[in-house]
Amino acid sequence: MAEAQSAARRAVAEREDVARHYRKVRQATEALCEPLATEDYGLQTMPDVSPVKWHIAHTSWFFETFILLPNLRTYPVFDPAFDHLFNSYYLTHGTPFLRAQRGFLSRPTVARVQDYRRAVDDAMLALIAHADSTTWRRVEPLLELGLNHEQQHQELILTDLKHAFAHNPLWPAYRSDLRSPPLRDAPPQGWCELADGLIECGHAGPGFAYDNEQPRHRVWLGACAIAQRPVTNAEYLEFIDDGGYREPRWWLSEGWSTLLDEGWRSPLYWQRRDDEWWQFTLGGMRPLDPAAPVCHVSHFEADAFAAWAGQRLPREAEWEACAQQVGADPRAAGTNLRDADHLQPVAAAAVGAPNQLFGDVWEWTASPYIAYPGFRRPDGPVGEYNGKFMSGQLVLRGGSCATPADHIRASYRNFFHPGDRWQFSGIRLAEDR
Repeated sequence: MAEAQSAARRAVAEREDVARHYRKVRQATEALCEPLATEDYGLQTMPDVSPVKWHIAHTSWFFETFILLPNLRTYPVFDPAFDHLFNSYYLTHGTPFLRAQRGFLSRPTVARVQDYRRAVDDAMLALIAHADSTTWRRVEPLLELGLNHEQQHQELILTDLKHAFAHNPLWPAYRSDLRSPPLRDAPPQGWCELADGLIECGHAGPGFAYDNEQPRHRVWLGACAIAQRPVTNAEYLEFIDDGGYREPRWWLSEGWSTLLDEGWRSPLYWQRRDDEWWQFTLGGMRPLDPAAPVCHVSHFEADAFAAWAGQRLPREAEWEACAQQVGADPRAAGTNLRDADHLQPVAAAAVGAPNQLFGDVWEWTASPYIAYPGFRRPDGPVGEYNGKFMSGQLVLRGGSCATPADHIRASYRNFFHPGDRWQFSGIRLAEDR
């Protein structure tokens, strides 16, 4: 009897911990929206950018669709039309509203979407508290996926808002109270040496990871070296000043064609005013910090810079091996993830073991986004979460200044198309030994 009561108390405490974590993640999304005016919620400046209103509705749709409706008989659908409007890409579930037209949705209103979030939250918290053990076993992994999914959309809210505000000639600041970045020189560049041999990479063990981080597997690495810090704005300016955007020999063919089609002459959000470079940030327009990591560059630009520098981009297994070798920790003091509240890359603080592996900028790798050996796509609609995008994209590692600190890990694989620039993406170099 005593053991049964103790087990029951532990189960209740575990559910309470889950409920607290659920509230924390959902409230973090709402906190990101606090600086916004109602007019800001509907902006969509290109097909890859989604309005904030769509993000906050879609994350609630995920919980409603994949958890509440299959597992809570008393849950009433909030609005049947939302299943079409806020489905992102789950074709096995239904018919998504066109991504490029999400900005057309003046209705439902922001207030209606916020009511939707509250209704979903009330039902989710009731389910967490009262689901029987059989239901809970089904719900718990989907709940964990849903909360990590919401954290991804928190990052997208920031990146998408930045793109939208940058298209306003008033250059509005998302927030005027962001922490000022430290002004310091970048440390000299050094190298993390990796010997040739077998390594293991990918996720294994306890803790959440996406399906695309698994299974853990062995990879043979040739001897190589990984730069101790990302490429800085000052170093990238040398590439620009040396004609990097005018010389096709540094560029992949598709990259050069994209440069010509898009008229690229510098990273996204850079502006030259008189004889000085400025950069648009979530805190408004600011002078370019020469010591901070270069940001908002495409894979094409990263690859061209590496070729110009006589080096290359790291492969993702090399990046992960470097993180393992130096014991990089995303929660270490001074790491510039979203929790640091800069929302902008800052200059590296130290010389020595590779720093900024986590935070500041997502780092392009030379690795295509494909499945690991032994990968199996999950059954059902959640099998569409990652696996169906394993074509034509490149892997980025490490998180950025917009990534929540409890969301990133060494095995995390982000992925974008090689021409994408609106993410907080930067460059770390590598070379063969």
